[in-house]
Amino acid sequence: MGVLPALTKIDQLRPGAVGIDLIVKVVNSKAIMLRGRNGNQGSNMRLAECLVGDESGIIIFTARNDQVNLMKEGNTVSLKNAKIDMYKGSMRLSVDRWGHLEVTSPNDISIKEDNNLSLIEFELISVQE
Repeated sequence: MGVLPALTKIDQLRPGAVGIDLIVKVVNSKAIMLRGRNGNQGSNMRLAECLVGDESGIIIFTARNDQVNLMKEGNTVSLKNAKIDMYKGSMRLSVDRWGHLEVTSPNDISIKEDNNLSLIEFELISVQE
């Protein structure tokens, strides 16, 4: 029997984090309209911004394509090998093709909604040697 990896809590997430395993509950999900390269709609990619949370906080998860269907409000979702992307200085959680996302049996996660990590703005600082 292998040892299960420790699950990360949302308040432990940091810019640049990769290989994250966590279980979150979907607070809400809103689809984002996509424009193609030359201004037409539909580049055959679906996107949704989903607010997800656990007992330690909430963060925006960027769902792509088939993930959008799984990220329904109220679902409990297991994210494997997730990563943090930066968008306009704030953290977004995502799962790319190297990761895995699946709906798990609901559990009673009480979400800490007053700790939204996507509202924290990070500044890129260049370090002089």
